[in-house]
Amino acid sequence: MNTASVWHTPGHTGRYRERVFAARERLAADHADLRGAQQRVLTDLVGFNASTRFGRRHGLGRVLTVDDFREAVPVRDYADHADLIERTAAGERNLLSADAPAVYFTSSGSTGAHKKVPVTPRFMRTTFMPFYLAAWAPLIEHFPEVLERPDAVLNLKHDPLSAPPTTGDGRPHAGASQVDFGARFGEPLSAEPGTGAPWAALPVPTEPGDHLERAYLRLRLAVQSDLRALIGINPAMVAAVPYQLNLWWPRIVKEVRDGTLGGLPHRAPDPGRAAELEHLAEYFGTVRPAQVWPRLRAIFCWTTGVASLYLPALREEFGSGVTVLPAPVAASEGPVGVALDRHASAGSLVASASVYEFVPADRDLAPDSATLLPHELEAGRDYHVIFSHVGGLYRYAVGDVVRVVDVSGGVPRLEYAGRGGRSDAAGERLRDAEVVRALHSALSCGGLALRNVACRVEPAAGPAHPGPAQPGPAHYVFAIAPRTPWHEAETVRFTADLDRCLAERSAGYAGARAAGRLGAPSVRLLDAQAFDRDWHEAVGAGIRPTQVKDRLFRQDDALWERLTRVPLA
Repeated sequence: MNTASVWHTPGHTGRYRERVFAARERLAADHADLRGAQQRVLTDLVGFNASTRFGRRHGLGRVLTVDDFREAVPVRDYADHADLIERTAAGERNLLSADAPAVYFTSSGSTGAHKKVPVTPRFMRTTFMPFYLAAWAPLIEHFPEVLERPDAVLNLKHDPLSAPPTTGDGRPHAGASQVDFGARFGEPLSAEPGTGAPWAALPVPTEPGDHLERAYLRLRLAVQSDLRALIGINPAMVAAVPYQLNLWWPRIVKEVRDGTLGGLPHRAPDPGRAAELEHLAEYFGTVRPAQVWPRLRAIFCWTTGVASLYLPALREEFGSGVTVLPAPVAASEGPVGVALDRHASAGSLVASASVYEFVPADRDLAPDSATLLPHELEAGRDYHVIFSHVGGLYRYAVGDVVRVVDVSGGVPRLEYAGRGGRSDAAGERLRDAEVVRALHSALSCGGLALRNVACRVEPAAGPAHPGPAQPGPAHYVFAIAPRTPWHEAETVRFTADLDRCLAERSAGYAGARAAGRLGAPSVRLLDAQAFDRDWHEAVGAGIRPTQVKDRLFRQDDALWERLTRVPLA
């Protein structure tokens, strides 16, 4: 049974609710014995995969403890796994996992290269599904109306492919949001909210790479429904919705009036709803999601990183009473944390999913990095994440940094802090998290707000405005789309505050500035829709919306020019 139809079967909603709450209870039960849960994961991992090529090479059959595991396997990244992954994708078996992959998740990663993440049935059963189901518990517990009708939720990330690309072994190679878990893994109760809506499987043909047209068609259908929640995961997708409504508004209203979808006959014309929608634009001058869907109650997406700077104001576009619930702290390669309550940003460690290790974020990762275990983490500290799971990833440095918000009952609660890489032009070694926190403080000093921000290092001390390059040390330029216009004096004060806040949060930045190796930052103010246009251009170029994420550091000249619309010297 496919995802769209399962939501229409009698009793499905009750069964789904029970399954989700049971998954949450199971994860919570694991927290009663965190160390024991981690040992059980390790025992299962090495026992199941000891006879694989990787297992024999590293002596997994002799591993009994985490210390044994650390001694047997160095810290590794995707490149270190890539050879065996590619050979698996070409058809070889028993290399990384004793279980054959059923699908490969794709991930753009920090470099833009498309990874192949092997997804085995055992990984889905023991690592993925428990956390994936539990993630929906706060939404359906506190906003039960999202399950009252299949069309109560606009799920922006759900975009299944009927004929996804395949690897050499014939397995699908697609994003997690493009895989029908019910059909692929026999998990009909895996169909998340919104996947039974009329727009989940579009009734008109579209080209596989035409992501913008599919986004339009979903909005066109959704304006005729009484939405109660929106699921985006990637907050940049949520931020695009107000822009898309206004961009496509005349076309949407016309199609509602005519009863068409993408220019094709779809349903009975609805001149009444079209008149209501038309009046919104006439009366307010611009269209806000809160006006189109006045009873929308919740948004589900990542809430940290760059998004933390703009989500408070963005939430008001959807309604002053709307709650933003955090999506899990996870990557395509595996989960890290999932919110079991309504915490605004953090999730509890998924103790039964992987063997987790951590390295303080101020240290560089190396194959022999000393690691900490979950019970050794400290609240208020940032850490690189390393995990190992039965799907065939071993001491895998995923490239993300998390922050420990608090520790409850010995279990850390984590939020995503940013990518693990650094921007380092003059020894400043800046991380995403340090810059985001400095931006928060600098904005607060002046009572300012922004719609989005990006930065880059320019090798000259010239003005923020276009002009010939000037000699001098490298300096950071921050491209900012203000929420409301900033006066010149506000911008000057903000720039000075940002310089000070960066120095307070990064010893490397402070040292580079004091030594004259790094110049003072500058600010380039963009128009309010600059980041929306940039996001649309990226999606229009064929990148899936789930993969067009907020990127703070943007050193690529062409991408920077596209965002700022100013030719570089």
